[in-house]
Amino acid sequence: MGTTKYIFVTGGVSSSLGKGIIAASLAKLLQARGYRVTIQKLDPYINVDPGTLNPYEHGECYVTDDGAETDLDLGHYERFLNTPTSQANNVTTGRIYQSVIEKERRGEFLGKTVQVIPHITNEIKERIQILGNNGDYDIVITEIGGTVGDIESLPYIEAVRQLKWELGDDNALVIHLTLVPYLSAAGELKTKPTQHSVKTLMESGIRADILVCRTEHELSEDLRRKLALFCNVKEDAVIQSIDASTIYDVPNMMLEEGLDTVTLQKLNLKNSKKPDLKQWNKFLDRHKNPKGEVHIGLIGKYVELQDSYKSILEAFIHAGAENEVKVKLEYIHSEHINAKTIGKKLSKLDGILVAPGFGERGVEGKVAAVKYARENNLPFLGICLGMQMAVIEFSRDMLNLKDANSTEMDSQTKNPVISIMEDQKNITNMGGTMRLGSWKCDLKKGSIASKVYKSKTIEERHRHRYEFNNKYREQLENAGLVATGINPDTGLVEIVEIPSHPWFVGVQYHPEYKSTVANPHPLFVAFVKAVHKHAKNSN
Repeated sequence: MGTTKYIFVTGGVSSSLGKGIIAASLAKLLQARGYRVTIQKLDPYINVDPGTLNPYEHGECYVTDDGAETDLDLGHYERFLNTPTSQANNVTTGRIYQSVIEKERRGEFLGKTVQVIPHITNEIKERIQILGNNGDYDIVITEIGGTVGDIESLPYIEAVRQLKWELGDDNALVIHLTLVPYLSAAGELKTKPTQHSVKTLMESGIRADILVCRTEHELSEDLRRKLALFCNVKEDAVIQSIDASTIYDVPNMMLEEGLDTVTLQKLNLKNSKKPDLKQWNKFLDRHKNPKGEVHIGLIGKYVELQDSYKSILEAFIHAGAENEVKVKLEYIHSEHINAKTIGKKLSKLDGILVAPGFGERGVEGKVAAVKYARENNLPFLGICLGMQMAVIEFSRDMLNLKDANSTEMDSQTKNPVISIMEDQKNITNMGGTMRLGSWKCDLKKGSIASKVYKSKTIEERHRHRYEFNNKYREQLENAGLVATGINPDTGLVEIVEIPSHPWFVGVQYHPEYKSTVANPHPLFVAFVKAVHKHAKNSN
């Protein structure tokens, strides 16, 4: 295929309608037909990246192989397509303006007055086309964050208008996702919000080519005709997106609605090959028809918002399907765990995961949860901060270093078993200054990790500033906490295990970022398997 085709996904009426899932589902269908597809997200906020955002504000920060801190939608893209994303797949207004201002300071605009149009819109267009220009993709899907009509989205909408005009009708199209609400008092679905949303888009010079309508009830043929007429789209381009029991149903639902078919027609692409969704549907069948059930406690401090641990949640869905069990997660706030409550909160669990996080709030509850898992032989997985809490707990209890801590929590501790890296000590900026992206790890022969990965060396993604302090490694290993994964370049500890425990693993990296439908992460698969075994033996 010669020219790269571009699909833009915009949203109207309300936020959180699922533009990312629709974009990922369409990409999955096009990929299943043999096309090379990628997805990017344009975010209208002024942060350079979401790395400094509170998880309560924005959900989790997803990290790519190349170390980009990105929007959590990129996690959906990777989980659906099973292909890695990069810095080029996520662009924010902050990054756009930063780039333009740096160019202005270097004198690249030759004395011109720098303005939103053309300089900001040109920068946006350039970023949109980076992935298309490298020759790796037939189709690039671009999701525009926010809602049509928002002031901050206007430069992106204008850039899309210009690109659509420059590329031509066969090479670009716009999918507009809107809400068709159901008014229970009237007993009917209402199209007016969608009409107004499409009108707002048209006021910016963009006509929607395809309308995807989020709804709680089936759209009748009359309603589809009405939407087509008043929103100026073809009837077959009015796509129903009804509420689903799982996001993994959406590709099949969009296939049934013909979203991929009408997209290919409008882009003048071949539509002869049927989508191959065998592996996808096998996963769905296992996910929906489990043969058992396990209860795992997710111990964290952002549990009020599930999006804070989105990749972990999805990794458990993948691992559960692989083991043919339903993983029931119990969200337990680490601030609520203490000596009085721990038995009540953790006694009915089959396994414990201590989640990542930053800062001192709630860490003692995490330490207590690690101790409970260790002493009660519960399968345990600690991720990033969770791994560090395991080291602290073991140091305090087994080495009798009562003040053992991380310098993140206590800069004056005399036993900093977790400490900041030397090259981090003089850093003052917070954004993008951690150990980020993919790093190698050599696995110790005979360890749980080596059996799980079936490999001598692995690569996993990181997002942290503090590290295992190697000064304590010998003491800890002699007491029974063994370092089984080491970074070959830095000597930093990546994995710790307790060989005398049925299944106790702490990892400094984030395995959840690499779990996909096609390739459930082996560490999560092994953890769920160990939890299921424990549950069966306990009954």
